[in-house]
Amino acid sequence: QIQLLESGGGSVPAGGSLMLSCEASVYNFPVWCMGWFRQAPGPGKDREEVATIHESGTPTRYADAVKGRFTVSRDNAKSMLYLQMNDLQPGDTATYYCVASLRPCVEEILPESAYWWGQGTQVTVSS
Repeated sequence: QIQLLESGGGSVPAGGSLMLSCEASVYNFPVWCMGWFRQAPGPGKDREEVATIHESGTPTRYADAVKGRFTVSRDNAKSMLYLQMNDLQPGDTATYYCVASLRPCVEEILPESAYWWGQGTQVTVSS
Protein backbone atom coordinates (compact mmCIF):
# COMPACT_ATOMS: atom_id res chain seq x y z
CA GLN A 1 0.00 0.00 0.00
CA ILE A 2 1.28 3.43 -0.90
CA GLN A 3 1.02 6.28 1.57
CA LEU A 4 2.26 9.83 1.14
CA LEU A 5 2.16 12.05 4.21
CA GLU A 6 2.77 15.77 3.82
CA SER A 7 3.77 18.15 6.59
CA GLY A 8 5.16 21.64 7.01
CA GLY A 9 2.27 23.74 5.81
CA GLY A 10 1.17 26.84 7.67
CA SER A 11 0.48 30.57 7.48
CA VAL A 12 3.17 33.08 6.63
CA PRO A 13 3.30 36.72 5.52
CA ALA A 14 4.28 37.60 1.98
CA GLY A 15 8.02 37.21 1.51
CA GLY A 16 8.23 34.41 4.03
CA SER A 17 9.45 30.85 3.62
CA LEU A 18 8.21 27.36 4.33
CA MET A 19 9.58 23.90 3.76
CA LEU A 20 7.14 21.12 2.99
CA SER A 21 8.06 17.51 3.63
CA CYS A 22 6.55 14.29 2.33
CA GLU A 23 7.15 10.96 4.01
CA ALA A 24 6.64 8.25 1.42
CA SER A 25 5.63 4.76 2.44
CA VAL A 26 6.27 3.04 -0.88
CA TYR A 27 8.23 -0.01 -1.90
CA ASN A 28 11.65 0.92 -3.23
CA PHE A 29 11.33 4.70 -3.02
CA PRO A 30 14.32 5.40 -5.31
CA VAL A 31 12.46 4.10 -8.37
CA TRP A 32 9.58 6.54 -7.94
CA CYS A 33 9.36 9.86 -9.76
CA MET A 34 8.08 12.38 -7.21
CA GLY A 35 6.53 15.80 -7.26
CA TRP A 36 4.30 18.47 -5.80
CA PHE A 37 0.97 19.77 -7.03
CA ARG A 38 -1.20 22.49 -5.56
CA GLN A 39 -4.81 23.59 -5.67
CA ALA A 40 -5.79 27.14 -4.85
CA PRO A 41 -9.01 27.78 -2.91
CA GLY A 42 -12.21 28.71 -4.67
CA PRO A 43 -14.54 27.22 -7.25
CA GLY A 44 -13.15 26.16 -10.58
CA LYS A 45 -9.56 26.00 -9.42
CA ASP A 46 -7.76 23.06 -10.97
CA ARG A 47 -4.80 21.33 -9.43
CA GLU A 48 -1.56 22.45 -11.00
CA GLU A 49 1.87 20.91 -11.10
CA VAL A 50 4.42 22.79 -9.04
CA ALA A 51 7.58 20.72 -9.34
CA THR A 52 8.74 17.23 -10.21
CA ILE A 53 12.00 15.43 -9.51
CA HIS A 54 13.64 12.45 -11.16
CA GLU A 55 14.23 9.24 -9.22
CA SER A 56 17.93 10.08 -8.92
CA GLY A 57 17.37 13.66 -7.79
CA THR A 58 18.13 15.28 -11.15
CA PRO A 59 16.72 16.60 -13.36
CA THR A 60 13.85 18.61 -11.97
CA ARG A 61 11.05 20.61 -13.52
CA TYR A 62 9.21 23.65 -12.16
CA ALA A 63 6.11 25.60 -13.03
CA ASP A 64 6.98 29.04 -14.37
CA ALA A 65 5.18 30.67 -11.44
CA VAL A 66 7.61 29.19 -8.90
CA LYS A 67 10.92 29.10 -10.78
CA GLY A 68 13.67 30.75 -8.80
CA ARG A 69 11.65 30.67 -5.57
CA PHE A 70 10.90 27.00 -4.94
CA THR A 71 13.33 24.09 -4.77
CA VAL A 72 12.33 20.44 -4.85
CA SER A 73 14.66 17.80 -3.41
CA ARG A 74 14.58 14.24 -2.16
CA ASP A 75 16.45 11.97 0.22
CA ASN A 76 16.24 8.46 -1.14
CA ALA A 77 17.84 6.97 1.96
CA LYS A 78 15.01 8.36 4.10
CA SER A 79 12.20 8.04 1.53
CA MET A 80 11.53 11.76 1.86
CA LEU A 81 10.55 14.49 -0.57
CA TYR A 82 10.89 18.20 0.17
CA LEU A 83 9.78 21.52 -1.23
CA GLN A 84 11.61 24.61 -0.04
CA MET A 85 9.44 27.65 -0.76
CA ASN A 86 10.97 31.11 -0.52
CA ASP A 87 9.57 34.57 -1.19
CA LEU A 88 6.05 33.26 -0.83
CA GLN A 89 3.28 35.38 -2.28
CA PRO A 90 -0.50 35.42 -1.74
CA GLY A 91 -0.89 33.67 -5.08
CA ASP A 92 0.93 30.67 -3.60
CA THR A 93 -1.93 30.10 -1.18
CA ALA A 94 -3.15 26.57 -1.84
CA THR A 95 -3.33 23.02 -0.64
CA TYR A 96 -0.08 21.33 -1.59
CA TYR A 97 -0.03 17.66 -2.51
CA CYS A 98 2.83 15.20 -2.63
CA VAL A 99 2.63 12.85 -5.62
CA ALA A 100 4.43 9.74 -6.77
CA SER A 101 4.55 7.94 -10.08
CA LEU A 102 6.39 5.02 -11.65
CA ARG A 103 6.28 6.88 -14.97
CA PRO A 104 8.88 9.49 -15.99
CA CYS A 105 7.28 12.59 -14.49
CA VAL A 106 10.10 15.01 -15.31
CA GLU A 107 10.59 14.02 -18.93
CA GLU A 108 6.85 13.87 -19.56
CA ILE A 109 3.82 15.83 -18.41
CA LEU A 110 1.66 13.14 -16.87
CA PRO A 111 -2.08 13.16 -16.27
CA GLU A 112 -3.22 13.33 -12.66
CA SER A 113 -4.36 9.73 -12.90
CA ALA A 114 -0.72 8.63 -13.33
CA TYR A 115 0.06 9.70 -9.77
CA TRP A 116 -0.52 8.46 -6.27
CA TRP A 117 -1.60 11.37 -4.06
CA GLY A 118 -1.15 12.45 -0.49
CA GLN A 119 -3.88 14.12 1.54
CA GLY A 120 -2.39 17.58 1.20
CA THR A 121 -1.11 20.31 3.48
CA GLN A 122 -2.42 23.86 3.56
CA VAL A 123 -0.22 26.87 2.81
CA THR A 124 -1.63 30.34 3.39
CA VAL A 125 0.26 33.49 2.50
CA SER A 126 -1.06 36.83 3.71
CA SER A 127 -0.37 40.15 2.05
